[in-house]
Amino acid sequence: MSRICELTGKGRQVGNNVSHANNKTKRTFLPNLQNVTLLSDSLERSVRLRVSTHGLRSVEHNGGLDNWLVKAGDDQLSLRCRRLKRDIKKKLTATDAVA
Repeated sequence: MSRICELTGKGRQVGNNVSHANNKTKRTFLPNLQNVTLLSDSLERSVRLRVSTHGLRSVEHNGGLDNWLVKAGDDQLSLRCRRLKRDIKKKLTATDAVA
């Protein structure tokens, strides 16, 4: 399982450990990924995703998973999230056409 947030695309970063003697050795900075279950209002089901805590806060700030996915660009989303976004858009356009 790769260490990449499924919503924001945030992955590992590379940097240096710098000692007191100014010796530099390579290290990685990993995102704080959590396995979470988010509810989709339009699909009326829950979705399990591997999301960074920053991405989780962004979802809460935007008012839920559906709003976040509609606003997000496809380049940062994982394949599962792009499919979920497509299903949500279909459902939203179907309900708008009925109303």
